Amino acid sequence: MSNPRSALCKTSIMAASDIFNAFGEKLLDLTASGAFDRLFLQLLLKASQGKNFVCEEADRSLKAMANFIPPLPLLKKLGRYVTHRNLRVRAKSTVSVSNSVSMMGVEEMKEVGFVTLLQLAMDLLNDRLPEAREVARSIVFSVYKAH
Repeated sequence: MSNPRSALCKTSIMAASDIFNAFGEKLLDLTASGAFDRLFLQLLLKASQGKNFVCEEADRSLKAMANFIPPLPLLKKLGRYVTHRNLRVRAKSTVSVSNSVSMMGVEEMKEVGFVTLLQLAMDLLNDRLPEAREVARSIVFSVYKAH
């Protein structure tokens, strides 16, 4: 994914989507080696870069990740990227958080904690990017709907 050629980068992102579809939750076992974290960071970086067709493919891959990995473990992995120093990476990670929260049931939200989710939303409301603020509203709505 770190190749400067856009077509090759897009192809590798498409392969990442296929990996999420095929392996789902089993990918979380790669956390000991840090492979999942590196893959996720590369997807966030590619989703926030200037080439539109690469960004769109990275967004699709992040959505596939949210669909095929259970929300609770994924939310725990996403936590460190919500406070990333790069504004665009932070915004894209918050969109993934929102996708995970919207897929959670009431029991999973209770396990994470309603207060924790609302504090996350409160922190995102103060972010400079409008995407992060929109995600905060989405998280609050999901918690409201579940509660």
